[in-house]
Parts: sequence; structure tokens; C-alpha cells
Amino acid sequence: MKSPQMQLPISKVDLGGAGWFGRERSCLSNCSGRLVLTVWVVCCWAIAASADDAIRAASLGEKTNATTAPGGKVNTAIVPVPGGGDTWKARHLAINARAKAGHVDLIYIGDSIVRSWMWDGTPVWDYYYAKRNGMIAGMTGDRTEQVLWRLQNGNIDGISPKLAIVMIGQNNGPFNTGEEIGAGVAAIVQTLRKKLPETKLLVLAIFPRGEKPTAERAVLAKANEIASKLADGNYVFYMDVNYLLLRPDGSIPASLMPDFEHPNEEGHRVWAAAIEPKVAELMGDAPTAEMPAKPKTKGAAAPAH
Repeated sequence: MKSPQMQLPISKVDLGGAGWFGRERSCLSNCSGRLVLTVWVVCCWAIAASADDAIRAASLGEKTNATTAPGGKVNTAIVPVPGGGDTWKARHLAINARAKAGHVDLIYIGDSIVRSWMWDGTPVWDYYYAKRNGMIAGMTGDRTEQVLWRLQNGNIDGISPKLAIVMIGQNNGPFNTGEEIGAGVAAIVQTLRKKLPETKLLVLAIFPRGEKPTAERAVLAKANEIASKLADGNYVFYMDVNYLLLRPDGSIPASLMPDFEHPNEEGHRVWAAAIEPKVAELMGDAPTAEMPAKPKTKGAAAPAH
């Protein structure tokens, strides 16, 4: 697997005798200019290298070194921590209990978007995944760091599914850079490869949220770009079906995500149908025929796709 190419947006800088605003620079100002430029380049390199290191570690099964960012800042997206509150703890224990019960051939791992298979997505889950001994390891509010903690504390103990489907990182959007989130996804892939060495992994692009494009979407897009490079065509695969959930102008239709974040039943149906050929391939079974859409009610908006 090739490492992602690092491109730094460096503009041409005149470090000659003519200073800013046409004034002559002293030796000190020339040195200062060079120092500032050098520090800026090193910081940019370190951010890209952090994500690159995580990708290489995930593919090689090594311990990642991407726990810090430039300036000594801790990359929280890669430091395992549990969630808080009794509800989170109870859900974590419930996931552990499901794993302990066994008979898991497919597992979905993520945040509330994955957990929504237990809510609006239930009819679609029953159609595609119940027959495959599917297990839902989704947790409301989780970021990559909580998923890492759960994977190390019982969520996948004692099971060896044929396929693990991962979508995580949306809730990191307000707190981390795209590079940091990408490193977090890479750490999750690394953990799964170590603990479930015979399981195929399908990493899904993080869904967008918010009715219209936002700055956060750009952060998540960067994380997705990094996550896509985790695919090795052997055990790790990547898919991006976000285009099916967006209008041409980038807005999210309420007909698929009423809250512009979590899919409703139709959103889950579109999602599952899009990945079904790859799911069947990786599980080694026959693809399930596409679940028919419910008849549209009068005045309902057409889906994005």
C-alpha cells in the first residue's frame, strides 16, 4: 500500500534583500523570515505525517505513534477513553453481552448513525442483516476514542465475524482536524485487524451532517480521504456512498435524513442497497435482492438519488 502523497501549499517567498513593503531587510529579519517559514513547513509536515504513520501502522499491525500533533497537542481522536453516564455504560455492557452470546457473522461498529439500525433502520436491518447473524455495536455520541476503548473492553471479545462494517468520526468533527480523525479511524482498523485477524473490514465514509454544506463537512471529507487509503484490497476495503444522500447542491434531503444527520427507514434502505454487493462479496454469500421502497405518500419529496 502506497503512503499518501503529502502536498504543502507553499507560496513563493522572497528571502532576498528587499523586505516587506519595499524596505530593506536586516540580517535578523531575513533569519526571522526563514525561521517562520521553516516552522510553518515543519508543522504542516507533522500533521500529514501523523495521519500517514497511522495508516502505515494499521496496515502493518504496528502500534501507532500518532498520539500527538504539532506543538505537543494530544490527538484525542486516538487516545482510548470510555463515554460517560449510566446510559452509555449500560449500552456498552449490552454490546458486550451480545458478543458473549456469540453467533456473530457481521458486526456494524460506530456511533448513533450505526445505532439507528435499531431504530428507524430496523425493517431494513431485518431484511438484509438479521439472517446474517448481524450485531450492532453503535453508541450514541461516540467519537473514535470511545470506539477504540470499547473495542479494547469487551465489544468484540470471543467473536470472529466474517465482516465488520465501520463508520465513525462524525462526532469528532467539532473537536479534531481531518488528519486527526483519519488517524483515529486508522487506529480502529489497526485494533480490529489485531483482535479479529480473519475478519474482513469494510470502512464506510463518514456521513455528512447539516442540511447545507458547512466547514465541518470539509473536515470530515479530509478524514474520509485518509480513511480511503487504509484499503489494501485484501482484508480492508473502503466505500463512499455519501453521494446517494446528497442533492447536487450538496444539501441533504429530509426525505432521507429528517434531522439532516440520521437516516430514516428510506435512508437506511438506500444505504444498505448501495453496499450490498460488496457486503455479499466479503461475506461469501449471495447478494440479497434490493429491498423495495415503500410507496411514496402524496406530496412526499423525491429521494436525492
